[in-house]
Amino acid sequence: MKTNFDVIIVGGGVIGLSVAYGLVRRGHDCLLLDSSDTDFKAARGNFGLVWVQGKGKGFPAYADWTMRSSELWSELRDELQEYGDLSLALEQDGGIHICLSEKEFADRKAQLEILYSHQNGKFKYEMLDRKALLDIQPGLGSDVVGGSWCPHDGHVNPLYLLRSLHNCFLKRNGQSLHDAEVFDITHGEGVFDVFSRKGKYQAPCLVLAAGLGNHKLAPLIGLKQPVRPQKGQILVTQKIDKLIDVPMTLLRQTAEGSIMIGDSKEEVGFDISSSIDIMAQIADRARRTLPVLEKQQIIRSWAALRVMSPDGFPIYDQSESCPGGFAITCHSGVTLAAAHCFDMAADIEAGNFGVGLQAFTERRFDVSAHSRS
Repeated sequence: MKTNFDVIIVGGGVIGLSVAYGLVRRGHDCLLLDSSDTDFKAARGNFGLVWVQGKGKGFPAYADWTMRSSELWSELRDELQEYGDLSLALEQDGGIHICLSEKEFADRKAQLEILYSHQNGKFKYEMLDRKALLDIQPGLGSDVVGGSWCPHDGHVNPLYLLRSLHNCFLKRNGQSLHDAEVFDITHGEGVFDVFSRKGKYQAPCLVLAAGLGNHKLAPLIGLKQPVRPQKGQILVTQKIDKLIDVPMTLLRQTAEGSIMIGDSKEEVGFDISSSIDIMAQIADRARRTLPVLEKQQIIRSWAALRVMSPDGFPIYDQSESCPGGFAITCHSGVTLAAAHCFDMAADIEAGNFGVGLQAFTERRFDVSAHSRS
């Protein structure tokens, strides 16, 4: 196998593969280095929402970026399905956020009003009372007082997305190495030397998309990626007839018929064990939302780690000390897959993140610290 490439991408999750595929479709010779299956990977536990509502409160650039990706998603779906011959099961006909109290409803309304103001009316949503919600989703429990509906939202099979991105990357002559953990990176004379368990590889452009691993790798190219793990748990029911007409923040029904339930955000470090008390809380909220779920059998559950920044928004950075080096992290890899593939890959090809991504640099945390002092 050769050792010199145009671009090396470190990280084989949805984020790394979205950028990698975006680069090979532009004609670049790319190597993807992925770590082992025992590493903490967000992709293995993704819920599969393509979600706009609720994204970007207090951060207009993120609201715009999320909306942009939502608009591009059907194009990504069409290309991957045509080239990779695998259905992604994308449905993008709107989504619901359920409110189980008047306070939840009022808080949700206030949040979405802020997002609406961020985007000068481009963001569309409706606050619906219980009666209106029942017209969209019959069978709601008596605790449901209302909720928000957004036409930009939808869901996709995240595992099919991951597989399709990888297959299409290979079909466009990208090269991929598994169990190739990167342990060192050096830079000199415009070239990155990347040292992995599978050997040393070189490229003038390097993209770090290793999730929680970016915390250790980014400083090797003069960057910071202050990320932490946040555990989320998911429950899956047996396959049943069509029950959920549009996805919800907590619930979605897969194309195969099973119901996925997930809503936890746990600050427990790198613990990925399933906890009975949290699963009980998730199941209880699901039951209050759709009482018929109480009769359904839970056939499996799992926990995975989100990649979280200090403020919860993506970190996109490029190195000044090592030109050609980029580091990207976020916890919305599925939603942002289209923007990463089409727009971010174009920026990386140009050698510079565009104006729309300048707000996502890690330097914003230094600014926040100075403003509080």
